[in-house]
Amino acid sequence: MLFHIKIDMNVTIKDVAKAAGVSVATVSRVLNNSATVSASATEQVNNAIKELGYSPNFLGRNLRKCETNVILAVLPSTEHSFYNDIIRGMQVAASENGYDIILSTSNSNYNIEMRMLNMLFNRTVDAAILLGTQLDVAKLKELNDKYYIALCCERVEGANVLTITVDDEGGAHAAVENLINYGHKKIAMISTTGSALSSFDRESGYIRALREYDLKYDENYIYHGTYDYENGEKALDYFMSLPEPPTAIFCISDLLAAGAVKAAISRGYKVGEDISICGFDNIQLSGIYTPGITTVAQPCYEIGKTAVNELIYNISHSHKYSKHIKLAYKVIHRESVGKAKN
Repeated sequence: MLFHIKIDMNVTIKDVAKAAGVSVATVSRVLNNSATVSASATEQVNNAIKELGYSPNFLGRNLRKCETNVILAVLPSTEHSFYNDIIRGMQVAASENGYDIILSTSNSNYNIEMRMLNMLFNRTVDAAILLGTQLDVAKLKELNDKYYIALCCERVEGANVLTITVDDEGGAHAAVENLINYGHKKIAMISTTGSALSSFDRESGYIRALREYDLKYDENYIYHGTYDYENGEKALDYFMSLPEPPTAIFCISDLLAAGAVKAAISRGYKVGEDISICGFDNIQLSGIYTPGITTVAQPCYEIGKTAVNELIYNISHSHKYSKHIKLAYKVIHRESVGKAKN
C-alpha cells in the first residue's frame, strides 16, 4: 500500500516553529540533524512538519522565502590572522543554529563588496555580515531595510545597523592607563590615516587617558600612517628623533607594535627598558614575538559568535532590531612594557 504525504509549498519554517512551539533556530537544527536538540523538541518539530506538509527540500521555495540557512561573511582581507577566531566563532554559532557560513573577500573594494552581496540580493543567502565595509550610511540603511545584515569589528557612524565590536575606546584607555601606572608620562601613539572608526575610537581613548591623568597632549606624539608593519618602523624612527622622545608608545594594532619593536631593537634600544611598546588585538604574533608584546585582547571568538547569533535572532523574529554591541577587552601584560626610567 502506498501512503501519500501532502506537501504544502506555502508553508514556511516559521509556520513549523509556531506549530511546534519552538524557535526557528530549533527547527533548523532538527532539519540539519543537530545533536544539540532534545528528543522531545525533535518529536514536536517532526510532528509539525508532517501535519503542515512542510518540505525543506524545495530549493525554489527556499529562495523565495529566504530560507537557505546560509549566511555570507565578507572580509576586507585574508592577510591578517586577526580574523581567524572571529570566523571560527561564526562557524560554531552557525552550526549550532543549523546554518552555514560562506566566506568571501572584498579587498576593501566597494565594487567587489557589492558584487559579493549579489548573493544576498538574489536570495542565495539569508543574511550578510560585513567585517569592515566600504559602504556608506545611505547604502547600509537601504540594505538593512530590505535584508538582514550586520557589521562586525568596525562600526559606521550614523548607520542604524546591528553592529558587534570590541569596546575600542575603552580598550585604548586601559592600555594607556597601564602605561601610566608603569610611570610613563611621555606616551606617544601610532595610528592610521584610514577611515576605520576603530582607529578614531582608540585615539579617543588615548587622549581621554592622558587628560584624566593630567598629562600633556602633544600632537608631535601622534604618528598617522598605514596599517602596514613598516609603518611601525617609520613611526619609531620619527619618535626617537624628537628633541624629547617618548618613553612609551601605544599602537592601535599589534602589527604596528611589532614593526616598532623591530625598529627599536635594530637601533640598539632595549624594549621594555629604554622604550615601552603596547599594541592592540592580541594576534598570535604578539605572543610569540621576542620580546612578547603587551596588548589589548579582543574577544574575537565571541565577536564572531555574537554576530551570527544576533543576526539569526533578527531573521527568526518579526521585529528587526539594530544596536551596537560592545564586547569586553582585556589588557595582556608581556615583556614589551616596563617601568619608565626617571
